[in-house]
Amino acid sequence: MYMHPRGQRLLNTPLVEAIPAWLARAHGNATARRLAQSEWLLRRKSDGRFLAAVAGATVRSLDAATLRTDTGIGAALDAIARDAGVVVMLDANAPSLAALGIPADYGARHGLQPIAEPAELEYAGRDRYRRPLWLLAPASRAWSRLRAAALADSVALDAISGYRGHAYQFGIFQRKLARGQTIAQILTVNTPPGYSEHHSGLAIDIGTPGEPPAEESFESTPAFAWLTQHAARFGFTMSYPRDNPHGIVYEPWHWAFPAR
Repeated sequence: MYMHPRGQRLLNTPLVEAIPAWLARAHGNATARRLAQSEWLLRRKSDGRFLAAVAGATVRSLDAATLRTDTGIGAALDAIARDAGVVVMLDANAPSLAALGIPADYGARHGLQPIAEPAELEYAGRDRYRRPLWLLAPASRAWSRLRAAALADSVALDAISGYRGHAYQFGIFQRKLARGQTIAQILTVNTPPGYSEHHSGLAIDIGTPGEPPAEESFESTPAFAWLTQHAARFGFTMSYPRDNPHGIVYEPWHWAFPAR
């Protein structure tokens, strides 16, 4: 059996990301066996579908029909061969934004700059839902120190969400539109694809056990009080306080590194 090293990095490309195979939750015994024998999993970013497992020069299909037609596979294999991903930027005039009804001047009107997806991200443990948490390496180290310091003060912090790609953000908008929300309603809570701080790998939605995720009630917890007093020492600041200039609702759970 091929024994893979326990990789800790996500390698990024426009359509497909390569993640360490050992981190993936396999659906089915056959997929689990292939991942156990592999170093990398290739996963389509638009829907999270597993495409292939990679062990050295061997590529094992996990979705035969998609593997034959998905042009992003080659770029992901090249990234593995180079041991380096690529930075991914979403153009303000991207058809996906127009399809959502988001104007090309959204960023200028709200004081927000387009945010690229990093070429590489570091495994920062698991979030509340046991999903891999991906952050840029400096943010990952700072998050680890922040949690440890809070725990030393008897305050438990957990991550609700870290890195999210452009395609994931697009899916958030699609699902909310399907539930009948308007673009104007969604934009008060979510920044559009290409503008979310989560794209950067520097932002974390922070929670505490027993508290619902991403709710304003988080501000009444000991965890929020601790963050307000101590987070800046670790380089984190709250991105969207009340009456922020970006038109985004108050988010006491959303913190970003480095401090701006």
